[in-house]
Amino acid sequence: MQWRDRHASRIAEVETVVFDWDGTIADSISTIVRCMQAAAADCSLPVPGIDSVKAIIGLGLREAVVELFSEQSAATVDAVVESYRDFYLSPENREVVLFEGVRDLLELLTERGYLITVATGKSRRGLDRALAETGLHDFFVATRTVDECFSKPHPQMLNELADFTGVSAERMLMVGDGVMDIQMAVAAGALALGVATGAADECELVASGAAGCLASVRDLSALL
Repeated sequence: MQWRDRHASRIAEVETVVFDWDGTIADSISTIVRCMQAAAADCSLPVPGIDSVKAIIGLGLREAVVELFSEQSAATVDAVVESYRDFYLSPENREVVLFEGVRDLLELLTERGYLITVATGKSRRGLDRALAETGLHDFFVATRTVDECFSKPHPQMLNELADFTGVSAERMLMVGDGVMDIQMAVAAGALALGVATGAADECELVASGAAGCLASVRDLSALL
């Protein structure tokens, strides 16, 4: 981790850790892809490929559907959004699978005095359901979703978390698997780390402005 030495002083100043959810905390990228493809088929639209769906993960749901189906009418976009929600919230997709070591990592960061937060492209309903399902709610001092803020990569989520915690964005570490996570952090002036477990690969994350890239989120324990 040569990048760790280059950013040692900035890492030492971190007080707040901000996690993305899908692809970072939860191993859910394949579910998102499957549900978006099912929604497209349900609405008699061309089924997007895996890479196309991965590229829009991080956006709010409506923004993601507009990006994927830019030539469709507003009514068709609405239909895809509702179909996706139906598939995603169905009983077979109810279980939230965490990446290995997530709970131990959150316990460790809490013990070390970090403020832990979430900034996600999920809806408030979706995030609250995931937090309840996993029992992780009490680890996070604050969370922001696209229901309260502009979609990533707009920096509003991080700006609001900074206001809520009283910790400036310069002392935040954003951890995410998507290009838009990194772009949001850069726009807010926060330090960003990628995790190669979701929407983007290491090269894409670093090219977007990440200080470095972890193989998995649990590797953060050796850094902070």
